[in-house]
Amino acid sequence: MTVAGAARSGIAAAELLARRGAHVTLSETRTDVPDAQPLRRLGVELELGGHRIDTFAASDLVVLSPGVPPGQEAVQAARARGVPVIAEIELASRWLRGRVIAITGTKGKSTTTALTGRMLEASGFKVTVGGNIGTPLSAQVSASTPETLHVVETSSFQLEQIEAFHPWIAVMLNFSSDHLDRHPDLAAYAAAKSRIFENQEPSDWAVINADDPAVLELARRGRARKRLFSPHQKLALGTLVDGGWIVDRHAQADARLVPLDAIHLLGSHLFSDVMAAATVGAIAGATPAAMTSAVDRFRGLEHAMEPVAELGGVRFVNDSKATNVESARRSIESFERDLVLIIGGRFKGGDLSVLRDPLRGRAKAVLAIGEASALVRDALGDVVPVHQASSLEDAIWRAHAIAKPAGVVLLAPACASFDMFRDYAERGRRFKEEVARIARIEGDDDQRPDR
Repeated sequence: MTVAGAARSGIAAAELLARRGAHVTLSETRTDVPDAQPLRRLGVELELGGHRIDTFAASDLVVLSPGVPPGQEAVQAARARGVPVIAEIELASRWLRGRVIAITGTKGKSTTTALTGRMLEASGFKVTVGGNIGTPLSAQVSASTPETLHVVETSSFQLEQIEAFHPWIAVMLNFSSDHLDRHPDLAAYAAAKSRIFENQEPSDWAVINADDPAVLELARRGRARKRLFSPHQKLALGTLVDGGWIVDRHAQADARLVPLDAIHLLGSHLFSDVMAAATVGAIAGATPAAMTSAVDRFRGLEHAMEPVAELGGVRFVNDSKATNVESARRSIESFERDLVLIIGGRFKGGDLSVLRDPLRGRAKAVLAIGEASALVRDALGDVVPVHQASSLEDAIWRAHAIAKPAGVVLLAPACASFDMFRDYAERGRRFKEEVARIARIEGDDDQRPDR
């Protein structure tokens, strides 16, 4: 059997298969895999420096890590020979003993997944949390019991290669254009996302954002029972806001779940994620007290609307996970005025012009970085001053100067990080490190980076 991609998910899949007695080849385009000795001790053969057509075509099964595009020549050769090609989450799900709560959406997956897990844990359930964040699903198999609830963040890259993956509760938070550098078009991206509902039965649950018409349409053909949530509508049934509470509205009565004053997250769009998590908690049987306690202690995830510092009246906010245009739009709309936005990187598709209206009246300037800096200038330059920065560090210093005396410097790139950084997390860490450097040396012009 061949596993393609030696990142977290691929390594976990290779280890799972090897421990189950399979002969495994782990194929990787890089020329080295850190910490490869545990794999070799399990008998996993490492094939580095590229995906070899002969290896894939001769396999009994090919398992794809999320980062490996299914259109690669070696993967296509395997399909042509009739070799099954599946996602890592599909492989893992075949051995899970517990039920799956799968969460997808263009924005907010990680926050909702983490908070859902904390709500369920606070209520006494045995819970594992991971998938596209944290622990890969394949690494959770050994701990899976019939009582385990597996809370799984699922991306379109994972969902497009499932076959029988079957969530008890499937959550779709929102849908907008993203990953068009990987998917051929928006319809293909939508089709991949909607597969989260594909194998559900009438006894399962689909948790759906009632405020997103695209989500309602993608979920329409699913067979599961539908539970709507909305921060804005007065739903007849579902999860809504009423009287300062998140409320679960049944045909018989309303049940108060979480008071709004327990929510401490920056950004109004994250409120919707809390509502989605509370909806899952209500279905699963978490108590309102446990959910409220989890929400009250939750201060968000690193790199997701993360408050970093306030220096001389200027606030710095790290939303490096805002890797698409819609995510950046929601981040921008979380602030009223005196905003200086850092945006750019490797563009994944979408329409940057949707940021024009949110920026108009809110933003003092935009600092454009990376490969997309010219695209940013062309899309936004007639609405707000756009300055092209030579590096992230350069952008931060210049943004700080513009934001004074009492503005906000927001990193919401609307782009992937791969032109400049290993991933969004490295980009976010570099942002925080440079802000810390400003805090140490602010006012000493000799120590500022070249601009």
